[in-house]
Amino acid sequence: MTERLLEWALRNRFIVLGLSVMLVIGGGIALRGLPIDAVPDVTNVQVQVLTTAPALGPEEVEKFITTPVELAMSGLPRLTEVRSVSKFGLSAVTVVFEDGTDIYFARQLVNERVQTAREAIPPGYGDPELGPVSTGLGEIYQFEVRGEGKTPMELRTILEWEIAPRLRAIPGVVEINSFGGELKTYEVQVFHERLAQYNVSLTDLFDALERNNANAGGAYIVRDAEQYLIRGEGLITSLDDIGDIVVTTDQSDATPVYVRQLADVRHAPMVRQGAVTRDGRGEIVSGITMMLMGANAREVVSNVKRAVADMAPALAKLGVTIEPFYDRTEFVARTVRTVATNLIEGGLLVIVVLFLMLRNLRAGLIVASIIPLSMLAAFVGMRYFGVSGNLMSLGAIDFGLIVDGAVIVIENAVRLIADRARELKRALTADERVQVVLRASREVLGAVVFGMAIIAIVYLPILSLTGIEGKMFRPMALTVLFALAGSLVLSVTLIPVLASMFLPLAMSEAESPIVARVRRRHEPLLARTMARPARTGLLGLGLVAASLAAVPFLGAEFVPRLDEGAIALQAWRLPSVSLEESIRQTSQLERVLRQFPEVVTVVSKTGRAEIATDPMGVEISDVLVMLAPHKRWRTAKTRDGLIAAFDSALAENMTGTTFSYSQPIELRVSELISGVRSDVALKIFGDSLQVLARSAARAVAVLSAIPGAADVKAEQVAGLPLLRVTLNRRAMARYGINASEVLDVVRAMGGREAGVVLEGQRRFVLQVRYASGVREDLQALHDLRVRAAGGQLIPVGQLASIRVDEGPAQVSHERGRRRITVEMNVRGRDLAGFVADAQRALQESDAIPAGYFTEWGGQFENLREAATRLSIVVPVALGLIFVLLYLSLGSAKLAALMYLNVPFAIPGGVLALALRGMPFSVSAGVGFIALFGVAVLNGLVLVSYIQQRRDAGASPEEAAGDGAKVRLRQILTTALVASIGFIPMAVATGAGAEVQKPLATVVIGGLITSTVLTLLALPAVYVWWERRRAGSIPNAQVAVP
Repeated sequence: MTERLLEWALRNRFIVLGLSVMLVIGGGIALRGLPIDAVPDVTNVQVQVLTTAPALGPEEVEKFITTPVELAMSGLPRLTEVRSVSKFGLSAVTVVFEDGTDIYFARQLVNERVQTAREAIPPGYGDPELGPVSTGLGEIYQFEVRGEGKTPMELRTILEWEIAPRLRAIPGVVEINSFGGELKTYEVQVFHERLAQYNVSLTDLFDALERNNANAGGAYIVRDAEQYLIRGEGLITSLDDIGDIVVTTDQSDATPVYVRQLADVRHAPMVRQGAVTRDGRGEIVSGITMMLMGANAREVVSNVKRAVADMAPALAKLGVTIEPFYDRTEFVARTVRTVATNLIEGGLLVIVVLFLMLRNLRAGLIVASIIPLSMLAAFVGMRYFGVSGNLMSLGAIDFGLIVDGAVIVIENAVRLIADRARELKRALTADERVQVVLRASREVLGAVVFGMAIIAIVYLPILSLTGIEGKMFRPMALTVLFALAGSLVLSVTLIPVLASMFLPLAMSEAESPIVARVRRRHEPLLARTMARPARTGLLGLGLVAASLAAVPFLGAEFVPRLDEGAIALQAWRLPSVSLEESIRQTSQLERVLRQFPEVVTVVSKTGRAEIATDPMGVEISDVLVMLAPHKRWRTAKTRDGLIAAFDSALAENMTGTTFSYSQPIELRVSELISGVRSDVALKIFGDSLQVLARSAARAVAVLSAIPGAADVKAEQVAGLPLLRVTLNRRAMARYGINASEVLDVVRAMGGREAGVVLEGQRRFVLQVRYASGVREDLQALHDLRVRAAGGQLIPVGQLASIRVDEGPAQVSHERGRRRITVEMNVRGRDLAGFVADAQRALQESDAIPAGYFTEWGGQFENLREAATRLSIVVPVALGLIFVLLYLSLGSAKLAALMYLNVPFAIPGGVLALALRGMPFSVSAGVGFIALFGVAVLNGLVLVSYIQQRRDAGASPEEAAGDGAKVRLRQILTTALVASIGFIPMAVATGAGAEVQKPLATVVIGGLITSTVLTLLALPAVYVWWERRRAGSIPNAQVAVP
């Protein structure tokens, strides 16, 4: 089939050129519509169920909300995990599904079960809702709403009702999450002395407000020939309307008692559980733009910026501006710049190498033409199959692999044209050039097809990877496969066409000085290795064995950490801290960090936002530290060095606070995937929160002593001060008072909703709340009154016991069991080695009591799962290579011989990692897979020619010597272009280069040893093989032909 395609292409050369032009146009269109992001979205398929319960503590939230929701989720199809966090006023249940589950199908399943859960949750305790359809990469654009002279309440109102609705209308924006400021309410601030003075209960006040805030319709009346609708208007529209509501009448003189006589009516903020500060100048109001799952980040942010610019004049009239402090496209742009630089530099280096090796400018340009055309073919495939353009999908493409087929075709065509011109002693005619190119292409057609197929086939098992590593590396494998498919078709069609039209009609096959120098050194070495084939083979296998033995000493990590250009710092305080104190401390923290010249801005988010996708308490702050470009760094040259400087400065200026360091995307993705925010997490499971807390404290002491441990801390599950109001049912029975009436008084301490107030399209909560004097005075709580059945008002102190106590700060569940997490980061050593030491130390200690068990999670869990899958994927790839070699050569023995090139590639890859101080990672593992394909291709080129010479009657020694000599330039060219194409990636320092470096390092190092052993050891092993088969192994020196 490929031969017929080749012949058709040379008969219809201008059609082939026209189709190539169409490929350029189609590829350009595909590139314009290609979704672009910095990294692949590795978040698992999950649905969050969020329930706000402002009146409940963590244990009540666990008992009445979280547990019913978790039970309702049991048995869902394709369910893999249910985990939850119960905190004051919030239940967050995360339902995780198998990869590949349609997110909308998953949400439908969860929503159906939520209806069941609602029936099990007591009335008034909260209404479960689904979180937004977003992922760990969803927070793409964050901004501050700033206005001189504006109060936090005014700024928050403008954000909620002027800015957010317009931004939500943008395609790809799923939510604008408000954070900071004060949420406006209409508040009836009650004074219990006034209630007692007028003999009014809190229930009387609630009832009056609810009865006086409604509209009604009375159908219509017909008058003359017209119909009039009847509309009764009784909605509250202002503070005065609330104050004028009559609650009761004075029994002494029958005068009405108004709301304004019992309470102050005002605009006041809702009780809040979060705040945002910036650069040490106090609180700000911010908005977080959340992107719809699967949307194009670059396009969505561009549209958001355009909408912000369009709103600017209208907002200016309100005295407000929008100032962004986090823009994902900046990271995307830096990453794309890194990828583009690597690709351009790699392509140029490949072209230079081709010219130096082929010594013919036209031949070099013809081969180089396949680079952009193959990339355009890859863009078409990516667009069609929905693969986004990012660091992994585009950054791992090596143009050296892409041009391999074209190099083989052109190198053979140049050689045969030179030979034919030498035979004829004249330049070829155009028709003769076509015939020579056809013959040259036919000779190597099998090697081209099978060689490209081998390179492609090693990437196929990568498509079977699942989990995080699958999401990271499948796009890369697909893109490479698309590019290789385009390269194969072009190598069989366009390259022969261009060769038949543009290669010189006469040329001397002048050898490159590089090749000539290598040849002079190669031939005596080859003679020496072929004279002692057994020793040579054993030496090669010894190198392989030594490199495999060295692998455990490299250490291991999941994937290298990307430099996002920002640091996400977390500050942990005691659970008893107030929001106001946390705000004060974060402002101090920001002032400390702003003294560093590397810091551009610092934004701290304390507690949780309006939509609590990140359920933090007020004791925790997420601090976003935006950094200047590396060239402006003065304090330290590395990220770890800068973190150490930050930590030292904060330790000197702040006490009682624990800090941990990560990066914005990394932190959010880690939390969503595994529920933890660190490199390594020790999860302790059990029933008693007190025992869990003690076990975690002991584990922290053990783990902190391990070299490499950083930011070791236990999840704070205890230490939350409580004011317990325990009802006395006998006392309530004496007065004929129901529990709900006493609890209404307790709810009013934090604010009880009594309806809504409409201002045009805006809606604001109407709430009743006791005055601050009552909320801050324990004795005042005793004096609050509840109406008895006989009409008298009874103090709460006579109906309940009120005491100060301590309770859990939060309760975490995983798979239905209570758990506590000890989180830690690893600095200065590999992840796998650290965890091995940590597991050993924990086993030798008595930190975990009987009946309690542990699991290790975080990045280590990802590494372990990836290692398991790679242990399956790599053997499958190697097996597929052997099958293809057998099909190509028709001999199991020859296939096994050529298979030696796979282990021959290992020593160089391992040594290169060791020299650069890089641990083994999934990136390095994928590099080895790619390396095996190129190594086998070089072996195929050599062994196929040796077999041709054997079929022509040559002896094993002659065939092996001729093969190594004739294919020297071809093997060197293939290896050089493949390795040199990776050099920019191996030395890159831009955003995202960290993930690419191990892959490129492995390929470059592996190709060095693979090429040397292919040209020296493989011919010797072939001779040894043939002699063994013939039954004689002479010791005489064998001359190389």
